[in-house]
Amino acid sequence: MRLGTRGRPVRSRLAAGGAGLALVLLATACGGDGDSADASTPSTLPGTPIKVGLFNPDAGALALPGVKPATDAAVKYINGELGGIGGHPLEVVSCSIDGTPESTIACANKFVQDKVVAAFDGFNYSSSAGIGSLLAAKTPLVGNIAFDQTTGSSSDGRVYFAAPQASFIVGALQGFKAEGKTSATLTLQDLPTSHKTMDTQVAPLAGLLGIKATGLYFSPTNPNFSAVASTIASTKPDVAGLIASPSESICTQLVKNLRSVGYRGQVLVAACTSFIKSDPASAPGSVLYSSVWMPGSEKNAPPAAVEQLKLATKYLTEKGSSADFYSYAQFATVVNFAKGLATAQSLDNLTGATVLATLQSLRDFPSFLGPNISCGKPTSPNCTTQMLLFEVGGDLTLQPVTRDWITPAAEILAQIPGAS
Repeated sequence: MRLGTRGRPVRSRLAAGGAGLALVLLATACGGDGDSADASTPSTLPGTPIKVGLFNPDAGALALPGVKPATDAAVKYINGELGGIGGHPLEVVSCSIDGTPESTIACANKFVQDKVVAAFDGFNYSSSAGIGSLLAAKTPLVGNIAFDQTTGSSSDGRVYFAAPQASFIVGALQGFKAEGKTSATLTLQDLPTSHKTMDTQVAPLAGLLGIKATGLYFSPTNPNFSAVASTIASTKPDVAGLIASPSESICTQLVKNLRSVGYRGQVLVAACTSFIKSDPASAPGSVLYSSVWMPGSEKNAPPAAVEQLKLATKYLTEKGSSADFYSYAQFATVVNFAKGLATAQSLDNLTGATVLATLQSLRDFPSFLGPNISCGKPTSPNCTTQMLLFEVGGDLTLQPVTRDWITPAAEILAQIPGAS
C-alpha cells in the first residue's frame, strides 16, 4: 500500500495523523436541562443500574452533536443484546458542555453529586478543568482520545482506550518523510491551545524528522477557507491539511478550496470522510487517520471489524447519529467500557475505584473496532499507541496504508508527557 499517489512504499512504522489536537469550543455552561439518561434502558435486567456520566459536547460554536446519540446507541446495544454489564443495565447521565472550563467543572461536580461510578470524556477539549473534582471523588474518566493535552499527560484516575494525540502527529510525519516530503502547512483554529499544539508538539516533532511544519490559523467562528487555501497554495508545501477537524463541513470546505486553487500536493484531512461523497473527484490520494475502523474500509478490514461496523452502523442509524469518526469512536468507547467492566470479579456495590482498577487491568483485550489493547501503564492513560492511517483509493474506499494497525516510533513518543 502507498501513502499518496507518487511516493515510495510506506514502511511499517507509520502511524496515523494528528487526531483531535488541542482545540477549544466556545459557549455556555452545563445546566440541568442537559441532564438525561438513555430512555432505551430496559427495566427487565435484574441488576442495579450502573450509572456513568457523559460530558456531552453538544453546545458551542463547534459542538460534536454525534457523541450523545452514539452513546445512546451503544447503551441500547449493551442493555439489549449483551444483557447489560453482567446483568446490570448501563445508565448514562448526560451533562451538556461547550468547551469552556466552567461547563466542564459544573458537569464534573454534578457527576460527583449523582455518585456515578465513571464519566465518559466525550472528546472534551477542556476535560482537565474537571479532573480535580473527579479525582477527589475517585471517579475515573474514560474516553477514546484525550483531546485535552493536560488530561492526556497523566495516567492518574483516567483510561483512554485509543492512542494519544502524539501518535497521530508522529505517525503522519513519519509517513510523509518516508515519501521524501520536507514541508507541511497544517491548519488549526486560531486559539491559544492551537498555537501551543503547533509550537510545542507539531513543529518540534516535525523538525526531528527533517520536516518543516508551519501552522496556519483560521477563525473558529467565521473561517475563510478560500483565503486559507490560497495562502497554502502560494507557499507550495509538500503536504497541506488539517491537524484536526471539529466538523465534517470544515474538512470538506478546505479540500474543495485547496483543489480549486490548483493545489495538487498531499492533503491530510484529519478524520473526515464526508468529503469523499461530496467531492469524489478530489478525494483519491487524500490521507486520513482513525482510532477505529471506519465505514468505507470494509473491503480492507478484517472480518471481525466488518461485522462490528455493521452492528455499530445499525444502532447508530436507529439513533439518528451521524456517520462520522466521533460517532463510531464514541460507540466503541462505551462498548469497550461495558465489556471491560464485565471482567470485574464482582459488579455488586461497584465503586469508581473498582471501575478504574478493572479497566486498568485489561491485558490483550480485543477492543471494539480497534486493536487488542493493554491498559494501566504508569506513565500513560492510553491503552495503546496504535492507530490506522487510510488513503482514499481510486474507487473511493478507505485503504489502510499497511494491512494492520501501525505504531509510531516509541523514541519520539517518549518526548511527549503521557504518550508512551
